[in-house]
Amino acid sequence: MRKRIRDYGIIIGKHRPGALNKITDVPGVRVGHATVDTEDHKTGVTVILPCEDNPFVNKLTAAAYVHNGFGKTTGTLQIVELGTLETPIALTNTLNVGLVQDALVDYMITKCRAEKVQVSTVNAVVGECNDGFLNRIRERAVGKEEVYQAIQSASRDFEEGDVGAGKGTSCFGMKGGIGSASRILELDGKEFVIGALVQSNFGSTENFMLNGRMLGRELDARIREKQKDEGSIMMVIGTDLPVSDRQLYRILRRAGVGLSRCGSFMGHGSGDIMLGFSTANRFYYKEERAFVPTVILREEALDPVFEAAAEAIEEAILNSLAMARTVTGYHGNTRYSFTDLYLEEWERKRKDADGKGEN
Repeated sequence: MRKRIRDYGIIIGKHRPGALNKITDVPGVRVGHATVDTEDHKTGVTVILPCEDNPFVNKLTAAAYVHNGFGKTTGTLQIVELGTLETPIALTNTLNVGLVQDALVDYMITKCRAEKVQVSTVNAVVGECNDGFLNRIRERAVGKEEVYQAIQSASRDFEEGDVGAGKGTSCFGMKGGIGSASRILELDGKEFVIGALVQSNFGSTENFMLNGRMLGRELDARIREKQKDEGSIMMVIGTDLPVSDRQLYRILRRAGVGLSRCGSFMGHGSGDIMLGFSTANRFYYKEERAFVPTVILREEALDPVFEAAAEAIEEAILNSLAMARTVTGYHGNTRYSFTDLYLEEWERKRKDADGKGEN
């Protein structure tokens, strides 16, 4: 059974995690996967449902930030311009973005039609990582069926590791995947959630860091197929904290802190893209008032939010590694899991040391 990074006694940061320590600790958020797992195809789609109702009818506050733009994400332009999210967020592989976007548009049109909502435009948001090392990516194995399957399977306690959009990804020369984490903040006597989900596919092996420890050079000797600081990572932050889209943009930029803490310097060939949404301030699609009342956080109160976002991203990346299994895919290429390469051995040594200390 796979274990998350915290189960090994490795605690990231100082803020308390939520009940599940996942993005779905944000009320109303669910995540689903569809995985394509054949000899040649190691890929899939992961869908984040940001709310329980229709996001097109009641749009969410949103932001997007591109740290390094070697990516093919769709929908970010309108998010940056209008500051709202009106569809689920889907993650997949690079060459499947168009097919997944088409399926997501179809899903939203169908959903709105059932609610008698007229749709003449919809901004479907799809992110991607290139999983071509393990997946026969040119055959584009993800389509409408997989997108609908992911949506229908969405739940709060979802799988991590080599599932969905993370099935074929690589991270620091090891098996990457889907990872998540959350942090709880108390402001004015109320608790709020900062949740993170990543699709990890980035990083130079020798630069890998584990909770401040330079571990990459030790792993470098064990990994045959090294990895440069290239690939991609999709980072999604969800929260129920009432913030403006501009404040959310500031929060997203701190995701880069969590990324760097794991050893990335966001190299030339890496697409490091951050998406975020808040469930607190919603905007009705047929709003007729000239002024819409909202509540936003005081600017000076953002520091702990920045910390929480960085911590959640760092732990989400480490969870994506810890929960992934060793995978052999296209052309017999193999990515070994962090657990097989290091964590199980490290845990045995720690237990042996603890046992000797008791005698």
